[in-house]
Amino acid sequence: MSSTIANGLQKVINMDGAASSNPKLDDLARNTTNSVDQNARITTEQGTKVTNTDDWLAVASENRPGPQLLDDFHGREKIHKFDHERIPERIVHARGAAAFGTFKLYESAADVTKAKVLTDTSRTTPVFLRFSTVLGSRGSGDTVRDVRGFAVKFYTEEGNWDIVGNDIPVFFIQDAIKFSDLIHAGKPEPNTEVPQAQTAHNNFWDFQFLHSETTHMFMWTQSDRGIPRSYRMMQGFGVADTLDNDKGERVFVKFHFTPTLGVHSFVWDEALKLAGQDPDFHRKDLYEAISNGVYPTWKFGIQTLKESQQDDFDFDILDATKVWPEELVPVRYIGELELNRNVDEYFTQTEQVAFRTDQLVPGIGFSDDPLLQGRNFSYLDTQLSRLGINWQELPINRPVCPVMNHQRDGQSRHRITAGPVNYWPNRFSAIPPAEPEEGYVHYPEKVDGWKLKLKSKKFKDHISQAQLFFNSQAPHEKAHMIAALGFELDHCDDPVVYNRIVERLCDIDLELAQAVAEKAGAPTPTKAGKPNHGKKSAALSQTHFQPSEPTIASRRVAILIADGYDPIAYNGVLGALKAAKAFPFTIGPKRQAVFAAGESKSGKGVQPDHHFEGMRSTMFDSIFVPGGEHIQTLKQNGRVVHWVREAFGHLKAIGATGEGVELVRMACAVDGMQFSATNSHDVVDSYGVVTIDTATPESFTEGLKMVKGVKRFIDAYAYNISQHKNYQRELDGLSSLVAY
Repeated sequence: MSSTIANGLQKVINMDGAASSNPKLDDLARNTTNSVDQNARITTEQGTKVTNTDDWLAVASENRPGPQLLDDFHGREKIHKFDHERIPERIVHARGAAAFGTFKLYESAADVTKAKVLTDTSRTTPVFLRFSTVLGSRGSGDTVRDVRGFAVKFYTEEGNWDIVGNDIPVFFIQDAIKFSDLIHAGKPEPNTEVPQAQTAHNNFWDFQFLHSETTHMFMWTQSDRGIPRSYRMMQGFGVADTLDNDKGERVFVKFHFTPTLGVHSFVWDEALKLAGQDPDFHRKDLYEAISNGVYPTWKFGIQTLKESQQDDFDFDILDATKVWPEELVPVRYIGELELNRNVDEYFTQTEQVAFRTDQLVPGIGFSDDPLLQGRNFSYLDTQLSRLGINWQELPINRPVCPVMNHQRDGQSRHRITAGPVNYWPNRFSAIPPAEPEEGYVHYPEKVDGWKLKLKSKKFKDHISQAQLFFNSQAPHEKAHMIAALGFELDHCDDPVVYNRIVERLCDIDLELAQAVAEKAGAPTPTKAGKPNHGKKSAALSQTHFQPSEPTIASRRVAILIADGYDPIAYNGVLGALKAAKAFPFTIGPKRQAVFAAGESKSGKGVQPDHHFEGMRSTMFDSIFVPGGEHIQTLKQNGRVVHWVREAFGHLKAIGATGEGVELVRMACAVDGMQFSATNSHDVVDSYGVVTIDTATPESFTEGLKMVKGVKRFIDAYAYNISQHKNYQRELDGLSSLVAY
């Protein structure tokens, strides 16, 4: 253990001392100390070395304690600092995880913008990306059904630029003035302070019905998008901003981040269990991938519309509850974002980072989207209560470019500005405004209208795109939406609430409304509220976003073993998975050594990463069971059988060889399933359960060929892992036949 600690300390020291090509990391190094520096000594905040930090100064003897003294300035300082460690948490997006990375262009977008970060292909721009849930408190779970924040800070040479987005491209409301009502309705109900981080309650769904503009958005949250498998496997979307180029031409723009790993989600039972079994799952998943060098990446794309096209559609392009369908406005991918370094300290970086929708650089502006206009005020305002007036001077928030102005003072001012003047103009002509060609110039937009509280006519259509979204879902996605709405409304005990929501669903699709009514206990409707236009948009389904090539990189695979396992199958699959950058974990009945068939107990054995009771199948993407005499032990362990059944119920890839096929057959023997026959050399792939009774070493060699229908065991098994889940298993009713 001592050598393990020493190795860990050396790794941290080496990391901190490494030269960086990232200017933001170099900037942060000025404020970074090393908590594992074995040559350092404890000091007070003023730098005085402390000889005892365990006992308060007191009038005492060896026989009995006495009164403690205020003379102990170190003790008072230590408690004083502790008492004030917490700052107000965010009202929304309180629970977050983040990482550092870089942004680089494939091609210049100089035809639509003069922003250097989007035109200079030689640049590598440092970024900081914070993911979050929206409704829950800082202590809530990661895998709850919710919108996820996707906020990116670009540390450009022209200043900081923030894209403050979500993993869903639309929002509940059209105007920021309704934001407090929306969040109050979604947060725990005020009389009981429950439920935490859930929308399954009366107030939320009451608000949804009474504000029909929310309809499109709640269809997204009740889809698989509401329970992403990983931050690394979800999209990010910016709001409707503007770009302007050197010719003085302006376009409207929406920003897209598309994960190269594909867009994937949990099934609901899996997400529900994980919220209790491992509430930090998403945080740990992000940290694990980056620590292992499997850096998550997103393609960066833009949708653009000329000003002359603003009125060309049957929806208002500045309505935050609407998408710009990609069939009408294609996404142009121009760059890539990569996350490649974990944070060094959560509070000073992930918690203190502050984003603003109006934090822009030349060439980028904001539109007249009513929701965005209010956010421009709100995001700046909220930083004052959380971090104080000088929040932008905190290390994580400060730019990497020079900062100079005549603003001064305020609480927690860090920057020291020497000189006798703090105003402009001054007698020294010091620090003048920049020339137009080098600074930010607002686009000269012509505005014509009346001062009224009024939305444009196209804002009044709240149903067409909700229909478009539902129509575009794959069969399994539609089934999941029905189940999700059924779950949410089952937790509403006011018939007025769930009856009304079923009424609203009739405006989208009658069969959807009828299925949800049955689950919710509402009267079954017989007539559609509005005709469904039948249109679809492929990019609204997650199935549209798959990796360009099948991959199992960063997929977590549990290998179940006990004493007497087959070492050839175990080592073969372990090696092949590692070579493909998957993350295999050995799970055994104990964390002490487990021995292969024929191996002496005096040998080294294999030390499992976890034991069966310490982990659950929910924490992995797949499970593999090698053959061997250990199967007789595993078959008599109810928890192990549950592991297999639960993975089957959650539609995960399952692999088994030799005697391991017996265990999988026992756990998943339902009508329609097929398994490799005794003494057979043939690989059987049945609904993502891949088995071979008699395997040879060649069945496990590295160099995977992940395509459908392959004959080699490891290829067929890896291909099924790469497909994330086998939804046909669910659609054909097999998963519901197993108790899990």
